[in-house]
Amino acid sequence: MCTNFTPTTNSAWVLQHFGIELPSGSPAECFPGYLAPLVVRGQQSGRIGCGLARFGLIPAWAQDDRIARHTYNARSETAAVKPSFRAAWKGRRFGLVLVDDFFEPCYETGRAVRWRIGLASGEPFGIACLWDRWEARETGERIVSFSMLTVNADPHPVMNRFHKPGDEKRTPVIIAPGRHQAWLEATPPEAQAMLRGDQLPELVSTPAPKPSTRLT
Repeated sequence: MCTNFTPTTNSAWVLQHFGIELPSGSPAECFPGYLAPLVVRGQQSGRIGCGLARFGLIPAWAQDDRIARHTYNARSETAAVKPSFRAAWKGRRFGLVLVDDFFEPCYETGRAVRWRIGLASGEPFGIACLWDRWEARETGERIVSFSMLTVNADPHPVMNRFHKPGDEKRTPVIIAPGRHQAWLEATPPEAQAMLRGDQLPELVSTPAPKPSTRLT
């Protein structure tokens, strides 16, 4: 599972690929419950927009936001039927969280060492997400939140190095720039067809031990 990542601050890249402005206010490193830039397609207008959304999907029916502690990743194989994700899937709420890299634990030394994973090109990238809207019952606060979609990574030469020995290897799904529009506009069957580990761009990884405190 991917639990933290670096939200991009590369506004020029965002403008080039989406024609929109990158919002400010993201943390230096994002964990569940933090805000990150999410690109979505307006369901009424059809326009592409980017705003800050909370990492960890809160379904509209949730009584409170505590469920987000368990919904920051969604298995692509079961997202269409899982109660937390099925409304977003059926509603075609497909988004892209914009990142520079993400982090996973590697156990090759016998202990967990955090590694950083990014594109070989060094460019930012968009990770496929489901998103939803939720309103807090007590305060009326409206929150947009998201979950990264993941696929099996057992055959992948980079992503199969991570997670505990014996555990299934998983990876977030990176959507290539040429397919951003198709992803945001996809029907559920089209989206399912795009969620494939064998279509990931070239990735590189390097040790990046976790700092003693979280940066914000």
